Amino acid sequence: MSETLDWTRGGTALHYQQCPSCHHLWYFERDFCPACGHTAPTSQQASGRGVVHATTLVHRAPSDEFRAIVPYQMVLVDMAEGFRVMGHAQPGVAIGDAVRCEVRQIAGRAVPYFLKDDHVA
Repeated sequence: MSETLDWTRGGTALHYQQCPSCHHLWYFERDFCPACGHTAPTSQQASGRGVVHATTLVHRAPSDEFRAIVPYQMVLVDMAEGFRVMGHAQPGVAIGDAVRCEVRQIAGRAVPYFLKDDHVA
């Protein structure tokens, strides 16, 4: 898999970190392991595949930009690598669905966007 920048830094991929000492992994970059305090975590690109853990349909948006697109679906996804991430989703995604992540521009912002993954065996 080719390495790309994390979506929070203008890229098109999800990245996570893992502690080389205790092997704990987490989402959102930190300078240290939140489990053991080790100060040299490694960053890795996620596969983008996961399973929907929870979902909600948003009717009251937090800003004018998002108000223009209500209702929209938000999901919590358990990623294949073992961390959980929140993102937008295509309509109709349900708990237990296999999904894959794309980074899309929504309401003028780059955000994780999950689509049903029909290629899961």
